[in-house]
Amino acid sequence: MSPAHPWRTALFAVFTLGCAVAAVLIPALPQPVDYHAFVDERALWGIPNFMNVVSNLAFVAAGAAGLIVVARSPSAFENSAERWPYFVFFTGLVLTGFGSAYYHLEPDNETLFWDRLPMTIAFAGLVSAQLAERISIRLGVALLPVLIVVGAASVIYWRATERAGVGNVLPYAILQGYTMAVVLLLALTHGSRYTRGADIYWVFAAYLAAKVAESLDAEMWQATHGLVSGHTLKHLLAALSGVVVCFMLLRRREQPTHAAAAPGLQRPA
Repeated sequence: MSPAHPWRTALFAVFTLGCAVAAVLIPALPQPVDYHAFVDERALWGIPNFMNVVSNLAFVAAGAAGLIVVARSPSAFENSAERWPYFVFFTGLVLTGFGSAYYHLEPDNETLFWDRLPMTIAFAGLVSAQLAERISIRLGVALLPVLIVVGAASVIYWRATERAGVGNVLPYAILQGYTMAVVLLLALTHGSRYTRGADIYWVFAAYLAAKVAESLDAEMWQATHGLVSGHTLKHLLAALSGVVVCFMLLRRREQPTHAAAAPGLQRPA
């Protein structure tokens, strides 16, 4: 941790605690009954909801490309342990592609579980990577399994409550919002040990655009005269965030000012 600005790390800790408390104390929020009603229901080549299904190939492609970059770009990592968060992130993207495609073949709460579960894996990898690069390698890598477990638990809990007839999607929703908020918070308050650190803002922007497109599913459909729906655009924009991370890793180098690591940034033994 940066000894010069401990308040920045304290801010991250307080925000994390606040989100955890909110997930427990805010009243349950059931999954909206109309969530699965997507405007584009066109079938093609025997595949129902064709565009919402096949657009998930973008996740698979971005994730696969990212895994290759992680394996073959040694200059992108000061320490080999830093590969793990990105390995998890890109693996989560690949699995999200398959899980989301499966969901859109027959959208309901049971199939939605397999869409959301791998997304939490990608979230965990992204947060862990930013912690490792901006606060501490040890902290980021150590929290990776914790973040994976917490993310998976939020989706498992949601499905269990839905099956019990008292659905509560709130913990998962807070986790999703927390991921993007904490990535932005870390970028604003902690410099990266690498060049291209500002690229994370484009990751945030692509994900935000994806959420906007998702909320405008029918409006996008009408604006494009039935060419593409907002939900299909959501898939493409969210996958674009993975492409941005790929290019960031390909182009970045260790910052000269961090060549001699500060105490909180020492390589783990």
